[in-house]
Amino acid sequence: MSAPPIRVVLADDHAVVRKGIREFLEESGDIVVVAEAADGEAALTAIRNEKPDVAVLDIQMPRRTGIEVTRAVRSERLPVGVLVLTAYDDDPYVQAVLEAGANGYVLKNASSEEIVQAVHTVHEGQMALDPAIARKIVARWMSAGQSPPEPAEPRPSPREMDVLKLVARGLTNKAIAAQLKISERTVQGHIASLFAKLDVNSRTEAVVRAAQLGWVNLNE
Repeated sequence: MSAPPIRVVLADDHAVVRKGIREFLEESGDIVVVAEAADGEAALTAIRNEKPDVAVLDIQMPRRTGIEVTRAVRSERLPVGVLVLTAYDDDPYVQAVLEAGANGYVLKNASSEEIVQAVHTVHEGQMALDPAIARKIVARWMSAGQSPPEPAEPRPSPREMDVLKLVARGLTNKAIAAQLKISERTVQGHIASLFAKLDVNSRTEAVVRAAQLGWVNLNE
């Protein structure tokens, strides 16, 4: 029996942008957009009424910004993952979005496959960060001298390092499997092993920690 589709509320004040995002989300086959909104107030109403799994929000919208909607969702304890999809990568926006309680921050210039993957990642309860945003966060932590100790577990194997570097580039499991000529199940196994060795719970945390340890270079 197949899993039910991921139910999404999509909010963006540009109708053409919403149409494009909706099309490739639903083309994935396991995502359905249950409501659209052209402003933040309508987005919040749709989230309350539809109770989606994930809300995909732009930052700059009339009536309420995506940041304000995220704060309201968290203050009302609505059980929905929030993915911010925006053209803005400025540090103040990144900080405000994450502090508001969003589960993901992806730029609009990401590929459709990356955005679909981000919806899945947020739905699974993990953090989804655009590689460019992850680089900013790592740079900020490193400049503050926040470097973690080496993990107690053994270092990743050569194949796990191959997978880790592709994860850091933002590739999906399917794309990693194709590039390394291995199965998606094998990729999932390597990622699970990396999570254990790095003591993390998400792809984003794995990349950030690996970058801090100097195992991957996010500028490559």
